[in-house]
Amino acid sequence: MSINKLKERYLLISKYSTAAALLQWDFETHMPKKAAEKRADVIGEISGKAFEMSVSDEIGKLLEDSQKEELNEIEKAIVRVGKKEYDKFKKIPPELFKELNISASKAQAAWEEAKTKNDFNIFKPHLEKVVELTKKVADHLGYEENRYDALLDLYEPGLKTSELKKVIEPLREFLVNYLKKLDTGKKPDNSILKKHFPVEKQKELSLRALKLMKYDFDAGRMDISMHPFTTTIGPNDVRITTRYNEHDLNDSLYSTIHEGGHALYEQGIPEEFAGLPIGDGASMAIHESQSRFWENIIGRSLEFWNYFFNDLIDVFPEFKENTPEEIFKAVNFVERSFIRTEADEVTYNLHIMLRFEIEEALINDRIKVEDLPKIWNEKMKDYLGVVPEKDSEGVLQDVHWAHGSFGYFPSYMLGNLYSAQFYYTMRKDIPDLDKQISEGNFESALNWLRDKIHSKGSMYEPGELVKMITGESLNPKYFIDYIENKFNKVYGL
Repeated sequence: MSINKLKERYLLISKYSTAAALLQWDFETHMPKKAAEKRADVIGEISGKAFEMSVSDEIGKLLEDSQKEELNEIEKAIVRVGKKEYDKFKKIPPELFKELNISASKAQAAWEEAKTKNDFNIFKPHLEKVVELTKKVADHLGYEENRYDALLDLYEPGLKTSELKKVIEPLREFLVNYLKKLDTGKKPDNSILKKHFPVEKQKELSLRALKLMKYDFDAGRMDISMHPFTTTIGPNDVRITTRYNEHDLNDSLYSTIHEGGHALYEQGIPEEFAGLPIGDGASMAIHESQSRFWENIIGRSLEFWNYFFNDLIDVFPEFKENTPEEIFKAVNFVERSFIRTEADEVTYNLHIMLRFEIEEALINDRIKVEDLPKIWNEKMKDYLGVVPEKDSEGVLQDVHWAHGSFGYFPSYMLGNLYSAQFYYTMRKDIPDLDKQISEGNFESALNWLRDKIHSKGSMYEPGELVKMITGESLNPKYFIDYIENKFNKVYGL
């Protein structure tokens, strides 16, 4: 049967993808610095080969023939998702895909040096190359009104820039006004999290959090990188990285929990889906909904700290003088800050809106790469009332543009919105959820996510999946209600 041959071909392609993923993981964790340029060539070659195979005439013929056969539900999804991806990526010349991968790997190495030396000019020529190649990719993919739509669709299938702006505008208005309201409340004391915390002890605390979440260490590992990430090397090999700041307990703990949320999603996708078109998450935003759910809705809740406080004082006895409620309030401190990954739940989406507006303008040739530091700082002042003193805290803080991941940033904001909507439905299905979390029982929450989301892989597009789970399309109201309910308590409003 053609469907069996099709699956065989996909599994062969996945072996190349596995090799490239392992090389990329090493690139970002343990690779010697001087190896960067040659490694970029190798990653580009292997990724290019996998791409060529995925858009080959053979795959196209097997997809066509498989459509004519009697298929079960999973096989139908393999063909449906595979055909959509094939038709999309067939439009991109393999040599362009390879060139972009090589340029992105080199750009990442340049970004790391630029960030370390706080010198945007080191990164600038590499970013210009990546932007030009990305625009070519978008043009090959095609779009109706906005070139950015072609890139946005890679991460959030079916979503248009115009629709995204309709979500952003009222949300921005709410967040800006709510920030002013919080200024009238009682600020928590977050100085208790800003003392000296040895890295080894922070690592122990992070590992305890991952174990509590049921992250499977027999199918993964935790390492260190400049920018925390999760990568799926292959079946039963989902790795995360975190980072440590000896003077901020928040940074490593919540970076770890965030990446752990991504990893739980990947570890929960059925093994029989591995290497096939349905073996990924439904979209980057759905993926972000999982990381943000664990990081914020669970990890920054009072219920979580009612339980995890004992682990905290076991690792850091100096917190014996505090209470779970004080820790809860401290980790929910709201401030207008520079760094996206350290931003609180209230200001975080403003950081994303800023990035979206910049990259959408960049892809549509309304601004140039050389203008980015200036534009970035202007928008930071307009949205958050603060201006970075150095580019390493501004335009150089994220690795995404070095990777060529234009269209990715909105996924973070959408993930916040999805997570709140899923949480609302989960609480209806598990009435004693808060009690279970307070007792350190995360299994009901994880099992709900596994049943409703993880087990589906990418069989359904995000819009379909959200409607299946919650009974309605994406609705920012749940996020707004969640923010008001939580932070009114934190700030005594």
